[in-house]
Amino acid sequence: MALFDCTCDATSGHARALTYTTAHGDFRTPMFMPVGTSATVKGITTNQLAELGSQVVLANTYHLAMRPGADLVAEAGGIHRFMNYDGPMLTDSGGFQVFSLADTVKLSDDGVTFQSIYDGSKIHWTPEENMRIQELIGADIAMQLDQCAPYPATREFVARAVDYSSAWARRCLAAHKRPDQTLFGIVEGGMGPDFRLGSGGRLREIEDESLATGGRRFGGYGIGGYSVGEDHEVMFETLGEVARACPDDRPRYLMGVGNPTTLVRAVREGVDMFDCVLPTRTARMGTAFSSAGRMNMRNAKYARDFTPLDPTCDCPTCKNHTRAYIRHLVKQNEMLGAILLSVHNLHFLLDLMRRAREAVLADAYEEFYEQWMESDAAADY
Repeated sequence: MALFDCTCDATSGHARALTYTTAHGDFRTPMFMPVGTSATVKGITTNQLAELGSQVVLANTYHLAMRPGADLVAEAGGIHRFMNYDGPMLTDSGGFQVFSLADTVKLSDDGVTFQSIYDGSKIHWTPEENMRIQELIGADIAMQLDQCAPYPATREFVARAVDYSSAWARRCLAAHKRPDQTLFGIVEGGMGPDFRLGSGGRLREIEDESLATGGRRFGGYGIGGYSVGEDHEVMFETLGEVARACPDDRPRYLMGVGNPTTLVRAVREGVDMFDCVLPTRTARMGTAFSSAGRMNMRNAKYARDFTPLDPTCDCPTCKNHTRAYIRHLVKQNEMLGAILLSVHNLHFLLDLMRRAREAVLADAYEEFYEQWMESDAAADY
């Protein structure tokens, strides 16, 4: 397969199993991406990521551009060599982090001006500058600069966010030149299907115009601006229609979503890729995903429970440690507790998507979905 080729291996209903080729190997969907914001998945070594079956790791453009700086990452040989990870990688544009600092952000047709959370300095990013930074960092997949609308937001605000995101998508695609890196566009548009479908349609027009003049197309489509405070059911009112309006021949990536049941439901709607800090963040809070639903390891009922964290799980944590021991570590604020729970939570999501792929390949995804929704594991909120 050529670089950035995408093959559909199977479908089951709307669920899909894809194989996608990058300069650092193929990845297969459905797939969850651990988040390595600052070139590290918190508490997890790159060897552990490989042992857990991680395929793609996400890093954050905003934080890496601030510290240690994109030039330094490039000098180290790029993000893969810098953090010693030999698999495919993705960088988000940093747009979500920028717009979460709403009080310091100024928008214009030219780009976005914001204040660094590190030293307070004023920084201006054009779409072209954002592409330059992501090309220096050197992940296999870059994301366009976009504006993520909060929830709730007025129709006027969402319309403006779509306009900015579409205009910036055109400029990002024109500016992006690195041959061993592809660029994903991002569908925005709040919770309404009209803005969402309009945003996706504009991305298609942009890449058609680019191809007509000898340029490139988007290597995949991100779906941004969900899971920003709305109820999950609100997201699912439009997610399936939005996902299936994206091109069939490239990955569909639901950004920033990592709840196990949400992943299972979203795959059923045609989504291929996910990322979220949830598995490691909740681990640091003493919480575990499990076949019995979400578990708070601070609870006293685990104090003398000498059974594995999740008896159905074969991750290193569950094979080697008891609930009582993990609760002890969590209660004592020992960093090993957060590490062991992070290992488990990441394994849980990676394995869940592996099993989802097997169900698609067997054309049995609806059965897989129904079994999950009827199980105790679905109680993971």
